[in-house]
Amino acid sequence: MFKRTAILVVSGAVLAGCGAGPEAESQEVVSNLLEAGFPAGDIQVHDGQVFVGNDAHVTLEASRELLQPGEGSKEHHRTTNLVSTSVTRICINPTSTFNSYSRLIQGLDMAIQNYNVLGLRITFVRGPTAGCSANITAQTMSGAGGSSGFPSGGMPYGTINIGTGLQSYSVDLSEHVITHELGHAIGIRHTDYYNRLSCGGIGTNEGTAGVGAILIPGTPSSDPDSLFNACFSSTASGEFSQYDVIALNYLY
Repeated sequence: MFKRTAILVVSGAVLAGCGAGPEAESQEVVSNLLEAGFPAGDIQVHDGQVFVGNDAHVTLEASRELLQPGEGSKEHHRTTNLVSTSVTRICINPTSTFNSYSRLIQGLDMAIQNYNVLGLRITFVRGPTAGCSANITAQTMSGAGGSSGFPSGGMPYGTINIGTGLQSYSVDLSEHVITHELGHAIGIRHTDYYNRLSCGGIGTNEGTAGVGAILIPGTPSSDPDSLFNACFSSTASGEFSQYDVIALNYLY
């Protein structure tokens, strides 16, 4: 069922979901993930890129960071790597193809608003524009899901891939997918990473070691309303749950 990155289920239909290097690099990434504790069945290689949890691209740099001892955590679930305090303004830069899909652009603006209304220390803005601490490219992919990756080196993941098939759904669904992928880019794991219950039954654990699946204080270990669950309904509102808000405020 792996299609580029993740599989997201919408009303019984499968949506490609939650996104590059020489063979030697990909082999090292896989090796690092295995050493970090990821189960082999949770690692996928596609077109020379390595993915985990059916949802996130892992770069060589990020995989090496997983093996470095951390400082521990005071901080739903997050990755070990987060966006550093030096990053305050993140610009989301759509490609020309992305701009040609009206519901993707609407969804992007709504996703940006989802984060900015919380008053976090990081803000998002649709670019291109000046004064950016970091940049994320918003580009298109086939299907009706999305893909991204996790932070590395204190910077958010640099790309979100959003399916052009979302043009056929409500703008709220585009808002949901884009908000979800931006969450991964700043270090949010799937709320139900341990069983993907939102996908219609108990499934494969995405892995808790290495990249981290760290429970954020003040949130439950499960939240059926979370925007960051692995799968979603075609009627998704695109809005955060109360615990999503608590998690984001705690982290940022």
